[in-house]
Amino acid sequence: MAKPIKETPVLSGKDAERFARIISENKEKRASKSEYDRIMSNYNKLKNKLRID
Repeated sequence: MAKPIKETPVLSGKDAERFARIISENKEKRASKSEYDRIMSNYNKLKNKLRID
C-alpha cells in the first residue's frame, strides 16, 4: 500500500523571509543560451531513455 503524501509545511519567520528574498532576486534571471541548450539536451536524452512503447 502506498504511503500518503504529507502536506507541505508553511514557511514562517526567517525561512519565509529568506525564501521571498531569493525568489525576488532570481525573478528576472535568465539562463544563458549555452546553459539552456545543455539542460534541454539532458532533458531530451532522459525523455528518450524513459520512453515506453
